[in-house]
Amino acid sequence: MSFVLSRFSRFTPVQNNRQLLQFTSRHRQRQIIQQSRRFKSTEAMATVAISAPSRPSPQPADASLKKHHNKKGKGFLNPWDSWEDMNMWAIFKWGVLGGLTGERKTVDTTPPTVPVHKPTFLPSRDTQNLRATWLGHACYYVEFAGGLRVLFDPVFTQRCSPFSFMGPKRYTDMPCQIEDIPYIDVVVISHCHYDHLSYPTLQKIAEKHRDVQFFVPLGNAPWFERCGFKNVTELDWWEEREVKITPNVAGEPNRAREMEAVISCLPCQHMSARTAFDKAHTLWASWSVESGGKKVWFGGDTGYRAVPRSAKDEFDYGEKYAHLPHCPAFKEIGEHRGPFDLGLIPIGAYDPRWIMSPVHANPYDAVNIFVDTKCKQAMGIHWGTWVLTEEAVLDPPKVLKEALKWKGLEQDVFETCDIGISREF
Repeated sequence: MSFVLSRFSRFTPVQNNRQLLQFTSRHRQRQIIQQSRRFKSTEAMATVAISAPSRPSPQPADASLKKHHNKKGKGFLNPWDSWEDMNMWAIFKWGVLGGLTGERKTVDTTPPTVPVHKPTFLPSRDTQNLRATWLGHACYYVEFAGGLRVLFDPVFTQRCSPFSFMGPKRYTDMPCQIEDIPYIDVVVISHCHYDHLSYPTLQKIAEKHRDVQFFVPLGNAPWFERCGFKNVTELDWWEEREVKITPNVAGEPNRAREMEAVISCLPCQHMSARTAFDKAHTLWASWSVESGGKKVWFGGDTGYRAVPRSAKDEFDYGEKYAHLPHCPAFKEIGEHRGPFDLGLIPIGAYDPRWIMSPVHANPYDAVNIFVDTKCKQAMGIHWGTWVLTEEAVLDPPKVLKEALKWKGLEQDVFETCDIGISREF
């Protein structure tokens, strides 16, 4: 039931549940805001400047048409032939009824699964290389040369659910706590699903890092404001901002050095919702962060193409399904914003394909996304933490190796690692 609780909890009315701080009465929202004013930071104030670039980066000719904006109603949509709207009745039958009848696979999480190590973070902002640390699921902590520290999709809770007592529970431990991370300048959020956006986690970040800047896709800023979070920059696809941060921390040897970055909101194929009433009300996105002479593309959570149910037990990259359209956005990202020194690309939560493929890439999709976006190297994300679907917990890295061989690529260009491990690029 883990996947079902995760996915269906996103469509659960929660307005009157006092436990759910992010969706409550106005009275509770005021309490949240009052609480946010009591946040204590271990750092002094920094100087932060965020602005639109004077020379915008290239983008597709039709980007200004905003085809992903729902012209017939509120919110957003996936404007490509590669998208197929998810059939909620089919998902219910698979997730709930299948669980009751035994037709849905039970995933074994008996240890050992994915090894977890306590991460080592650099004690200062001095580094010559791009350094990336996997903290589980889609969360990566990236230390850029030049000093900038960026945290992607942090979720430091036992469950990825609006409830503390139900929903997918970690089968691998958290490698560290937010308090263990010395610097967090920017938090980048891909979308509002509970395995990517966590109120308790962001609250802890705001407590320690008062100047942290949040970058979110269009439509997500009101949620942050209701929760009492400040310094929120909301962007649409293909929009970008120049960020300049000068730390001002007592004892920091490089406190006078300005850190610069260009942060871009880019397309992906997914969906959003946190309740039963807000499906696709907020945008989903991938992101690019360029700083210290290096550029990182964060895929967040994305599908690549919609695979039919008839392909249930077949290799869906064979000749029979070669005609299936794939999402063109990734080639556009590669052509207009690539190449990238590092891609953080999702490889898990893909089985069964006929349900998951529109929103979740499998390793074969991920390798194609890697090529399309022109990433020089990549690390696999979106696996190894919660059971969301039916594939075995260690299948994503195994299938990734098969996919690289199928594509004719070297194994070391796109890898996975243990949770808590850092790599330099």
